[in-house]
Amino acid sequence: MLFKFTLLLIIPLKESPQPVDLVDNPVFYIPNRSQIVKTFAPVKPNDMQKMKLIVLTMIISLLGYASSISAQATNPKIMNNKNEVRMEKVSFPNTIFPKSNVTIAGDLFYPVGFDTSKKYPAVIVGHPAGGVKEQTAGLYARKLAELGYITLAFDASYQGESGGEPRFLEDPAIRVEDFRAATDYLSIHSSVDPNRIGVLGICAGGGYAINAAQTEHRLKAVATISMVDLGQLRREGLGGMLTPQLQQQMDEVAVQRTKEAKGEPVKIVSFSSGGGSDPSKTPTMYREIADYYGTPRGYHPNEATGYVFTSLSKLFNFTALDHVELISPRPLLLIAGSIADSHYFSDEAYARAKEPKELYDIPGATHVDMYDKPQDVEPAVKKLKEFFGKYL
Repeated sequence: MLFKFTLLLIIPLKESPQPVDLVDNPVFYIPNRSQIVKTFAPVKPNDMQKMKLIVLTMIISLLGYASSISAQATNPKIMNNKNEVRMEKVSFPNTIFPKSNVTIAGDLFYPVGFDTSKKYPAVIVGHPAGGVKEQTAGLYARKLAELGYITLAFDASYQGESGGEPRFLEDPAIRVEDFRAATDYLSIHSSVDPNRIGVLGICAGGGYAINAAQTEHRLKAVATISMVDLGQLRREGLGGMLTPQLQQQMDEVAVQRTKEAKGEPVKIVSFSSGGGSDPSKTPTMYREIADYYGTPRGYHPNEATGYVFTSLSKLFNFTALDHVELISPRPLLLIAGSIADSHYFSDEAYARAKEPKELYDIPGATHVDMYDKPQDVEPAVKKLKEFFGKYL
């Protein structure tokens, strides 16, 4: 709603009011000095003081009313549009290291017909390695909100809109703690039922979500899409093809850590296709990842273009599925494309987990098809509806 008024008075102004940018604030607009129309004859000094007081009162009243409307327009909790999912920008701390708190940026989605007097089940959605909340994580978060959940898609620490230096650090311990921090945030949210919080992780986010849920009992139901154990992937490569180079990589990381300890710049390396100099050997998953992140299909300016090289030493030491059996008796759902290169990660998680558990294939879908292809996303969402509907 746009309010615009014109003062038809002669008022001596010492300063020209600053116009409000209509793009940033579409709710209220005050004209600058050149737009004030002067039509009245001069008035006496005493009358002038009275007139100033009247005008000031009018302006304060209008500003107060406009501020109220502005708050309603920007705060989903008091909006009354019952026909659409609404999104709010939020932030919360990751305090894994007390002296270096990182502020995590998130998109909080409210369901259709959101009612502040009710408590809702909630789902945390974690993005793939190198991704951001506005991509596939945001897609699934919005679709789950359409089903009646409050959902939180967030950027990992050191990535996207979240804080932390150096940028593009991929530290598994911190990535796992991000999920706990998101759980902290939702568990005290006034509209969330703290006993009905679930988690959905996509790709590497799936591995991190499983790892967090093993000991985070506030997460009552765990689901993944195209799950990947990024530690295993970095140690072995996709399907084990990089295992021979592991020792060499660890040597290179050791050398780089010493350089950085001496004050040299942090080394950022681009994501590898895994095919070396022969593109024909590049696995389907890596070709599709390049297509998703490198074209308008999925590109976002905040996405990572590489990673901190010394992150590898942390990743080599990480295994997402160390204690996956501890998720039981809480439920685990693993959704994967039936022809995904990464399917074996979901197979392993399923084999090691205890009941209740389910491995659900999307016929004919690849790893990245599950990110955004409607024909593959929709059946996945239908399965998530059944799963979270039963357990949350």
